[in-house]
Parts: sequence; C-alpha cells; structure tokens
Amino acid sequence: MRAAPLVDGAIAGAVGSTALNVVSYLDIAVRARPASSIPEETVRRLAGAAHVDLGPEDRAATRRSGLGPVLGYATGIAGGVAFGLLAARRRIPLPLAAGLLGGGVMAATDSSITALRISDPRTWRAQDWLADVIPHLAYGMAAVATWNRLRPPS
Repeated sequence: MRAAPLVDGAIAGAVGSTALNVVSYLDIAVRARPASSIPEETVRRLAGAAHVDLGPEDRAATRRSGLGPVLGYATGIAGGVAFGLLAARRRIPLPLAAGLLGGGVMAATDSSITALRISDPRTWRAQDWLADVIPHLAYGMAAVATWNRLRPPS
C-alpha cells in the first residue's frame, strides 16, 4: 500500500484533533467549567509505568501539562491513520464514518483512562458524557470531512 492513505489519514486526524480541542475549549468557556486534569494524569501514570523520570515536581508538572495535549494529538492522529487504512479501499458515508471514527477514538481514550484507573466512565453523569461525546463527534466529522476532501472519489 502506498503511503498516501497513511499521510492523508494523519492529516485528517490532526484536523479532527483540532476540532475536538476547539469544541472542548468552547465548552469550558460557555459553562465556566475547569479544564480536565485527565491528560496530565495520564502522562503521570504512563511515565510511572514506563519508569520515566520527568524531573523535580515543579518541572515534572510543567512537562505533564505540555505532554498531555501532545498525547491527545497523537491519539487523534493515530485514529486518523487507522481510518485511512480502513477507508482507503471504499467510501463510507460521512455520518456513519464520523460516528465510527469519533466513537472509536473516544472508546480508545476512555478505555485507557479506565485501565490506568484515572476515571471510571460508569460513574459519569449525563453532562460528563456530553462533554466527552460532543467533542469526539466534532473530531469524527472534521477528520472524515478532511479525508474526503483529500481523497475525492475517482
């Protein structure tokens, strides 16, 4: 397989990640809710599991705050690459593809924070689920729309 579907998938995933972040930050602004600490805690747990020293606590905290969003983009780009591998052979209708891609990335993220014992989605309230579902749907829509734009039907 040529690299083009992988590169296009990565680009689509990066665009989707940007959309997810914009929707999440708008939610923070509109509802005046605090930003999530889950990205930084994920970095903390992963660094601990990998025995990676992030330095003295003041520097480690700064590194975690930088690496948390990077980890989010890496997840979004990886989701786009996976989508590129699956969608390179046939066109999937936008609503279905957006739901599957957004839901898949959300499932991967939520299962990882559950496995790391950072959060348990079974205890979330409806507003917590909405704060997770809506940005991931925005991710899926933006990523699939970008994919379709980069790879028009032949």
